[in-house]
Parts: sequence; structure tokens; C-alpha cells
Amino acid sequence: MKVAIRRSAERGGADHGWLNTQHTFSFANYHAPEFMGFGPLRVINQDRVESGRGFGTHGHRNMEIISYVVEGALEHRDSLGTGSVIRPGEVQLMSAGTGVRHSEMNGSTHNPVHFLQIWIVPAEDNTEPRYEQKFFPPTEDDGVRLVASHDGRDGSVTMGQNADLYRVLLPAEAKVTQSVSRLRSWVQVVTGTVTVNGVLLQPGDGLAMEAAEAVAFIVGDSAVEALLFDLP
Repeated sequence: MKVAIRRSAERGGADHGWLNTQHTFSFANYHAPEFMGFGPLRVINQDRVESGRGFGTHGHRNMEIISYVVEGALEHRDSLGTGSVIRPGEVQLMSAGTGVRHSEMNGSTHNPVHFLQIWIVPAEDNTEPRYEQKFFPPTEDDGVRLVASHDGRDGSVTMGQNADLYRVLLPAEAKVTQSVSRLRSWVQVVTGTVTVNGVLLQPGDGLAMEAAEAVAFIVGDSAVEALLFDLP
């Protein structure tokens, strides 16, 4: 099994005042030739947006875009006619396909919003755009839960790529192992400290693995929130 560690402090990004953003992979003006993505996983941006600010209407095509809110609430509007608010525990997936325009705003007048913006390259281009959002009740000991998949099984949202995304919520001192079935696996730590397949990870760290058959989580002295990608 091959592994590579992407430490939080080594990520790119910028502080625009209203937006503090950190880029795991090359994005916008940040270019890191060794981190252009991992298989079809193209973007993991950790964004913190001040109250009343956000990303105005802009377009996407041929990308599976997942928004995962950690704190606060994110308002979404798009050219498909969707209007929604995404809160912690909810997973939003927008398949841009042939093209869609949308905006993402922090509608709060006093609280920031903290979320992960995830882009996955689809298996097929120029599909019909669509939007999906589901709530997965979060509890500290929820374990490893499938939240996005290629086939929508177990109530997950459906992405246009042969990949699975799991949310990991574990209490202090927990130990759990999740099997994976594809060539690549990526773990992105959101909060807490956790050892993954023998590698100690802190908040914001990522771990890339190739040819892993299982991913083992051993939690330290505080609860952990993380994402596990099972990728072709």
C-alpha cells in the first residue's frame, strides 16, 4: 500500500478578509504541480465565509460538486430553480453536467459559515444537470456513514462517478475499520486528531492511499470528524 500525507499547513489558499480559504489541491491562483488532484478527486477547499458575504452567481459544467457544512448555514441558489440552506449534517450534491449557474452565500447577519467545497470529475460528460440534498443526523458516535455514492444506496446522494464518500464521526478513544474496494482512498480530517492506517493526522490534514483494502481509524483524546473517499 502506498501512502502520501498532505499536511494542513502545506496547503495553498488565501485570506481575502471576507473569505479565508485553504486548498488541498491546485485551485484558482494556487498551483502545486504535485497536487493537481487524486484520481477523480479534484478539489477540497476549506472555506470560512464572513456573515453577509459569499460567492456570487457563477457557472460550472461537467463536475460533481459537493458542499459539506461544518458550522453555520450556507444559502444556495441555482439556475435549476433550487433554493436551499445547507446546515451541519446535510450533504449537498450538484451535478453540473451540461452547465449550471449558482451562488453560495452566508445569509447570517452575525455568524460565519465554515464548509468544505469538494469537486469530483464525473465518469461521463454533458449529462443533465441535477441537484440533491439530504440530511444525515450527526451524533458524535455515528461511526462511518455513507453519504454519497455512485448508486445512491443506503439513502446516500448519487454522484456521477464510481466513487463513495463516507462521513466519519467518532468519539474519543474510538477504533473502527472501514473496508474500501477501489484503487484509491483519501481521508480528510475536519476536526480532532486521529491515526489512520498508522499515520497521525491533525485537523485539515489529508492522507492519500493506493491499494488499501481497509482504512483503520484510531481516535485520540477528542472526538473526530473526517471524510473518507473510496475512489477509482
